[in-house]
Amino acid sequence: MEIILIAAIAKNRIIGRDNKLPWNIPEDLRLFKETTMGHPMIMGRKTFESLIRPLPGRRHIVLSLNPDYRPRGGEYAPTLAAALDMCGEAEKVFVIGGSQIFKQALPVATGMILTLLHREAEGDVAFPEFAHEGFIEMDRKDFPDSSEPFTVVTFRRVE
Repeated sequence: MEIILIAAIAKNRIIGRDNKLPWNIPEDLRLFKETTMGHPMIMGRKTFESLIRPLPGRRHIVLSLNPDYRPRGGEYAPTLAAALDMCGEAEKVFVIGGSQIFKQALPVATGMILTLLHREAEGDVAFPEFAHEGFIEMDRKDFPDSSEPFTVVTFRRVE
């Protein structure tokens, strides 16, 4: 099973502010939808609750420290290991945030798809630092004509 972290990140590693994305980039949201469609997504409670509603065509597995938590339209998991077990024989699983979930998943991630904004952002949630030497860049695509310029970089773990 591929375990792929997917995130949009400002130059200063910011990924969120006040439980929302600190930007609105339709092109990136479209790429996120195309990439994750049909695959299970693992996320933290705050990330799940930041969604207006569960995203169609994808399974939502929500990590929470509260054993009584029951996400409407999602499935509760107490740990990352339990969430991955729930994915069964899925070919790919996407970890979509937030910061603590990314930090937990980074050691077991087989890849990352990172949207890199070409600017810094104000926020209160950051993507965890990671050792680039553990990953190799497989693909890079620039979107200079987007409403906000960005680059999508795909990494694979070095085996």
